[in-house]
Amino acid sequence: MSMKSLQKFRGNIGWAICLMLSIITLTGYSQQSVTGRITSSEDGQGIPGVSVAIKGTNKGTTSDASGNYKIAVSNKAILTFSAVGFVGQEVEVGTKTVIDLKLASDVQSLGEVVVVGYGTQKKSQLTGAISQVSSKQIAEMPITNLGQAMQGRVAGVDVSQSGSKPGTVPKILIRGRRSFNAGNDPLYVVDGIPLSAGYEDLNPNDVASMEILKDATSTAIYGARGANGVVLISTKRGAEKGKTTVSYDNYVGVTNALDKIKLFSGAEFAEFIRESRRGVVSGSLYKDINGNPVPSGQIDAYADSKLFEAVELDGIAKGRTTDYQSMILRQGFQQNHSLGVQGGNDKTQFYISGNYFQDKGISEGLDFTRTSLRVNIDHNINKSLKVGVSTYLMYSLRNGENLNPYSFTIQQNPLGKAYDDAGNIIFAPTNDALLTNPLAEIVPGAQVDEAKKYRIFNSLYAEVKILDGLKYRVNFGPDFTIQRNGRFIGAQTNARKGGDPQASTTSQYGFNWTLENILSYNKTYNKVHNLAVTALHSIQKDNFEGSNISVQGIPAESQQFYSVGNASSVLGVGSILSQWTINSYMARVNYDYNDKYLFTLTLRRDGSSRFGENTKYGNFPGIAFGWNISNEPFMKGMTGIDLLKLRASYGSVGNQGVSPYQTQGLLGRTIYAWNSAAAYGYRPSTIGNPDLKWESSATKNIGVDFSFLKGRIQGSLELYETNTTDLLLSDQLPGSIGFSAVTRNVGETRNRGIELGITTVNANTASGFKWTTDFTFSKNTEAIISLYNGAKDDLGNKWFIGQPLSAFFDYKKAGIWQTNEADLAKSYGSRVGQIKVQDTNGDGKINADDRVLLGSDIPDFSAGITNRFTYKGFDLSFFFFGRFGQMIVSGFHQNNNALAGRYQQIKVDYWTPNNPTNEFPQPNKDQEFPVNNTAIMYFDGTFIKLRNINFGYTFTPQVAKKMGMESLRLFSSIQQPFIWSTYRSKYNGVDPETSGTAVNNGITPATSVITLGLNVKF
Repeated sequence: MSMKSLQKFRGNIGWAICLMLSIITLTGYSQQSVTGRITSSEDGQGIPGVSVAIKGTNKGTTSDASGNYKIAVSNKAILTFSAVGFVGQEVEVGTKTVIDLKLASDVQSLGEVVVVGYGTQKKSQLTGAISQVSSKQIAEMPITNLGQAMQGRVAGVDVSQSGSKPGTVPKILIRGRRSFNAGNDPLYVVDGIPLSAGYEDLNPNDVASMEILKDATSTAIYGARGANGVVLISTKRGAEKGKTTVSYDNYVGVTNALDKIKLFSGAEFAEFIRESRRGVVSGSLYKDINGNPVPSGQIDAYADSKLFEAVELDGIAKGRTTDYQSMILRQGFQQNHSLGVQGGNDKTQFYISGNYFQDKGISEGLDFTRTSLRVNIDHNINKSLKVGVSTYLMYSLRNGENLNPYSFTIQQNPLGKAYDDAGNIIFAPTNDALLTNPLAEIVPGAQVDEAKKYRIFNSLYAEVKILDGLKYRVNFGPDFTIQRNGRFIGAQTNARKGGDPQASTTSQYGFNWTLENILSYNKTYNKVHNLAVTALHSIQKDNFEGSNISVQGIPAESQQFYSVGNASSVLGVGSILSQWTINSYMARVNYDYNDKYLFTLTLRRDGSSRFGENTKYGNFPGIAFGWNISNEPFMKGMTGIDLLKLRASYGSVGNQGVSPYQTQGLLGRTIYAWNSAAAYGYRPSTIGNPDLKWESSATKNIGVDFSFLKGRIQGSLELYETNTTDLLLSDQLPGSIGFSAVTRNVGETRNRGIELGITTVNANTASGFKWTTDFTFSKNTEAIISLYNGAKDDLGNKWFIGQPLSAFFDYKKAGIWQTNEADLAKSYGSRVGQIKVQDTNGDGKINADDRVLLGSDIPDFSAGITNRFTYKGFDLSFFFFGRFGQMIVSGFHQNNNALAGRYQQIKVDYWTPNNPTNEFPQPNKDQEFPVNNTAIMYFDGTFIKLRNINFGYTFTPQVAKKMGMESLRLFSSIQQPFIWSTYRSKYNGVDPETSGTAVNNGITPATSVITLGLNVKF
């Protein structure tokens, strides 16, 4: 071979090697073009704008107007397909060059099954007003009870909590108040069994979902017990398929006072004392050595020496401000640990969980601990018979329910000394015997307030399939509760002030059981006629026993309340037995035609032992209609509307929430003097009403359920009116009759409202970023329609026709009498610097006729909004809640603004000649309280709270698997970091949120909790 030929061969060999290497490379990472069309699984139409991305990279494309796409990928790539309103998918490419895909709608509301009374239904088939809180929402922020999970998240449900004491239970109202005396609390049903009380005993981690039944058609199936709405609580169950999983949920956190109450400094308090001596009616008592009054704003050493005691003068000289608030407050601590095991097979399913929760308050002696165990088991004996049991065991310990050492700190003289030079607590920091040192209240053993509670709650059932579609089920739910409260007050406390120690114990035993027999029939005829019939017989029996004793003169304080028999005297002893029974029958028919026309009819007959012989039973019907407009043929061509459903319902429910034995006259013991000895006898103490009957509430409800743009916007709108008649009311009797009152059926109230709940998907990008928003709006108005004698007000109880059940009727503050109004003030019997109230009738004098309706504790509206952001494994959420337009009574301001120049108080803007304010009057040591001081206790209670910020990260399954876990999420949460409220910012108030009408002076400060936690599953 010639040299030239050799060179040419070598060149060809080089090209061949390069070609082979290229082939090898392309074999390992061959590039190919993949095309396809993405369509909807519902109508086969192409879906535009679908994100088609190569997993693990930032490369991708989107589908065109017809749903077509094209992308270059390697054969080892995984393509992800995602679009707003559709369930995403992942597909391995392999050797495929054409990948056509059908995406299913992600409109959860269409097919989501919710729990209703004695059964389940698809959301699209509901005819009643029912809202749901999912386990995901419950787990979204650390909560101590289930009430907190509903606040601001369910339209029409008002959840309010007073103070920050550990173990405090929120007040829950569904669509407002209807009754004066019969109670307004909703019914709680756990796994089909009604609770007589104590939903707060449940472990939130055990809950799978909560459904809130709001209209009468939905609640009528529970009859009398559902008069104020129903909260259905479903706990987690086992799984028929899949491996057994172990989950551990934990968080720990610290609690701090959001801020301290603003009080006077030592120097400001001293000037407040001086001004109180200048403001007396007889003339200034703050005088110099020559007997001349010292003007406002000036200080005289001689006058101070006569006014203040030595420790106060020392405090003034040294600029001392003893901050008792900081001494009492501490950093609280929360921890929650839940361990769950879930699994099963086609025969047996189980869920077992244990929980430990602890909340140590921000003041010594205030804490709450709850320990619980749950076992849920379902077993299929054969194809026709299924049995199950749910057992819940709970123990709780609450300390300090009736204690609040913090309340004493806001009265304490800041010029005094809390400790002596040796570091010992000074029991009386000043010469004022009523103002003992609040630090003495938290000395270990000084006082004890302990409540222990044991509870066993069971739900047992057996279910038999009789025929195709026909089932019989029996439920039995025994609920046993033991509670013991012990109280001890030592000598060195403010309550005893060196007197003999006192102790008391209270024991309570409750046993409640429910037995239900349920027959249900579900059948579909010709694929379009869906029929569900339910029949029920139910018996509920409640037994309550209690006893108590209080004593004085415990020989050794270390005995506390454990040895009351050794006390020197018995202050009181008592016992009680209370029993009641409900016997009920119920029938319900649900029918829908082709998921378009919906119909529900219910009838319940309840009999209660609390009513008279001829009035024990009441009948409570309900009827509802629904129209799924979106399922009509004429809607098929309209894009963007996934669901549009109209609902209308009318129903009646009863209320029996009065104490038993109101139909019977009771006897009470009385003491007579017989010569020089006491003789005991019995006389009628109450008058019975054998004609007492059911309080009845009838509700009309119109609702619209909607979903637009493939679930991008979905929600519900409700309008309702409830009329409650035959109110169970305590009617005052003339004194000449010999009885103070009798319970009768009188009067009528009305509730009207509007509710809106919306969920939106604001963004859902190909890169994995998603932003959703939940918004709720509620407006409820109450009105008294009639009372005892028709349309006539009851001034004594402050009940007014046309006004809410709780209205504020008092003098209206018009300001403070100013210097240039001296003569006018005098004509009204007042003077400059004092509270000026409105002369409503203009008669030139102030008396009871000048009182006016000031407002109500019912808000104009309330709203909640949650924004959630997710990006790959990260999640961030913000939850805001607000209540707007309600008025609050700040007993905190009325009592702690005595302005008598004796106690420390809230730092307020009070009147002086040099400070002519219109907010608060001039201090006056001759008045225990300012004249017309009730006029200064009403405030706008509007507030907005940033209730929770939650930030978390969920590890990918691959990373979690490497760590031996199925899933792992870490999170951090900040609860209530901000409160926006004029009551707080302008008037130095505490938390304006209250479960009653008043914010009192015994309340604890608002708190904020910072937590760290994890959710792990194996």
